Amino acid sequence: MTRVGIIRCEKNQDRCPLTNCLLCLVEGREGFEMHAAAVPAGIFTCRCPGDVAVDQAKILKARGVEVIHLCTCTFANKNEGDWRLSHGGFCDHIDTLIETIHQEAEITCVKGTAHLPAGYTPRQWTF
Repeated sequence: MTRVGIIRCEKNQDRCPLTNCLLCLVEGREGFEMHAAAVPAGIFTCRCPGDVAVDQAKILKARGVEVIHLCTCTFANKNEGDWRLSHGGFCDHIDTLIETIHQEAEITCVKGTAHLPAGYTPRQWTF
């Protein structure tokens, strides 16, 4: 069973309780389809400009997390009921942030959780 951590964006923390992200994780859907079986093992909220994310990832890893997913809202937005990549999400440097987390915390990272935009395949940073 894969122990999964989630890092979300502070800009969405007061509107989103991660209900669909957690449901998709437990059911192995959307951004979590790549895991044969997964269990939630920790959640952190990243604060702009992302300086805390590496330390958060290291804490998650120390607690047994094997892979960290960054929420879809960091790179996509909801527009007329659908999630789209075209206008971006809350983090304008999400790929750089994920690469930094991946390299410095030495952990696999995935860009996407629930609400994946049509045609989007979650990008993975693996070793």
